[in-house]
Amino acid sequence: MKNYYSILGVTPDSTFAEIKSAYRTLARKYHPDINPDGAQRFKDVSEAYSTLCDTKKRTQYDTINGFFKTEKTKTTSEKAHEEYKKTASEPINKEKFSKKFNDIFPKKKKSVPKRGDDINEDISITIKDALRGCDRTINVLHTSECPHCKGRKFINGAVCSFCDGTGEKSELRKITVKIPKNVKNGAKLRIANEGNFGENGGKNGDLYLKINIEQNSRIQISENNIIFKVPITPFEAVLGGNISIPSFDGNLSLKIPPKTHSGQKFRLAGQGVKQNGKIGDLIIVIDIEIPCSLSDDEIRLYEKLKKMSAQNIRENLLNG
Repeated sequence: MKNYYSILGVTPDSTFAEIKSAYRTLARKYHPDINPDGAQRFKDVSEAYSTLCDTKKRTQYDTINGFFKTEKTKTTSEKAHEEYKKTASEPINKEKFSKKFNDIFPKKKKSVPKRGDDINEDISITIKDALRGCDRTINVLHTSECPHCKGRKFINGAVCSFCDGTGEKSELRKITVKIPKNVKNGAKLRIANEGNFGENGGKNGDLYLKINIEQNSRIQISENNIIFKVPITPFEAVLGGNISIPSFDGNLSLKIPPKTHSGQKFRLAGQGVKQNGKIGDLIIVIDIEIPCSLSDDEIRLYEKLKKMSAQNIRENLLNG
């Protein structure tokens, strides 16, 4: 027999609310549409929740498998009998009697609206999307009220077959989200009413998306500045000249001075990120690279330069 408490990560003493919370967390993690390898685990989690969320089924399961709560709770009839023995010989006090009666047989509380839980998800975007903004369609796992039993778990005295007595259903919902321009890494976007459903007519929760900007080997964002590692050829570094640099808003022109070395930086003011009323700069970091494909003539020229060069650039390497 499966240990339903172990599957959900709860104990026989756990309340219904704790069991429900554990189920929702695991359902999101192992739903087949999100985790293709989690189909069997999702099935076990749903089976465990179907049993433990139903009072009658849970009692039968606990009895058969020997699960008992740490403290034995007295039944209502036992409490009533004890109170009767205490008060049988005392004069009847209507106010006192009414209070004790209400303690033993509390009035059923009215169902109050309860706001749905928030959903937290991560979303990865490129630096280009972060700087220019974009629309992204994502799949979000929602729990909503069962459309058959309306969250009551039972229909005509029997457990609802559609939701297996959970009173809710889980489904993936596609949501199109607008990512604002110049969004920062780690920022959180709030999409109102796109969380889980509210109970008893309560409002839905919200969806919170945490922005993760993917790493780029050539481009980094530091506060409002954009740091762009730009490759140039050896002859451009030696001779200098104007080079064209592709950017997200068109090409930029940069004048490279003769004898430019690798790692040298050039700052283009006002070409960075505009945010909070401030505009950063675009910082160009030069990276001298050898082209991947060289012609025979180019190789012969390099051989000629090798013969002509008398300088040892590693001569003072150990001298700092």
